[in-house]
Amino acid sequence: MTAPAPEATRRRAAFHALRVARVTPLTEDSVAVTFTVPPALREAYRFRAGQHLAVRRPGGNGGARRTYSICTPQTADPAELTVGVREVTGGEFSAYVNRELKAGDTLEVMTPAGRFGLREEPRGGGYWAAVVGGSGITPVLSIAATLLAGDESARFCLIRSDRTALSTMFLEEVADLKDRWPDRFHLVQTLSREQTEAGLESGRLDEERLAALLPALVPVADVAGWFLCGPYGLVQCAERALRTAGVRRGRIHEEIFHVDDGTAPPVPAATAPDRAAVTARLGGRSGSWAVRQGETLLETVLRNRADAPYACKGGVCGTCRAFLVEGEVRMDRNFALEPDELEAGYVLACQSHPVTERVELDFDR
Repeated sequence: MTAPAPEATRRRAAFHALRVARVTPLTEDSVAVTFTVPPALREAYRFRAGQHLAVRRPGGNGGARRTYSICTPQTADPAELTVGVREVTGGEFSAYVNRELKAGDTLEVMTPAGRFGLREEPRGGGYWAAVVGGSGITPVLSIAATLLAGDESARFCLIRSDRTALSTMFLEEVADLKDRWPDRFHLVQTLSREQTEAGLESGRLDEERLAALLPALVPVADVAGWFLCGPYGLVQCAERALRTAGVRRGRIHEEIFHVDDGTAPPVPAATAPDRAAVTARLGGRSGSWAVRQGETLLETVLRNRADAPYACKGGVCGTCRAFLVEGEVRMDRNFALEPDELEAGYVLACQSHPVTERVELDFDR
């Protein structure tokens, strides 16, 4: 298997205690949380627009952690980082953040991770576009602001879908982009459950509607990069509409925020060989352990190395991405890795089961 290019090399993921500078209400059920990054940690928290942070409460080593996208523009020396948190039904952590968290509190925050968004510095301007739903605006806000501020010839079209006007996150921040770059930033707002007096009719952005809408808004074939972010159904509809329009898969970048709405394909059962073992390299150290029947490779590694990187365990965030050095695995599902990453040999450890008796993973590449 071919080793990944140097661009794919990543830093060691680690948690650090960060102080909450501000908790800013956005809607009735969402807030923006801003963390202060001390000078000694700013290099560790340098990020690419589109990346996310895994967050947990102090003392939660090995416990529940949640992943939230960074919404602030990319910077080489981040003194502050802001994420958007929407309260979800039954979500204990999101309820705590929305109802109890306050300035001065401390949360444990993992260093930035994720491959969605800008992988390298854009050159030569160009047209960029995004289709987002609900809280999917969060990473795209960072991407759009970074592109527009960093290249005076870049243009950006944002097509966003929300349930109602009152549920729309980051209204002021998006309006600020329009005010700062009126000739280069184009916003199209749709509401699925509320009629508007002007603009597009209400209703879901399904594949048929997007296929008709997108060519009317942007020169589809000339867009340098499409960023699709939000619920699984919306992202899949947008991808199919773009592929039908002839957009190459390499220009389409996706991040799924919700996959529990019944629209995702079922997870297949997986049976490991009777005697399988995984060797994992992590933080410069390697170890080999037996894989229990039905266990994912991440679960095996975590039984022996509590510092293995992960966040969602649902195949969505990509925090547990590892390079497959040897052997063969089968993933239950994948909503995080793009085709070029799969081709290069990366897998999601949280979704991988061994097909061969020996499997070797490298979390450091």
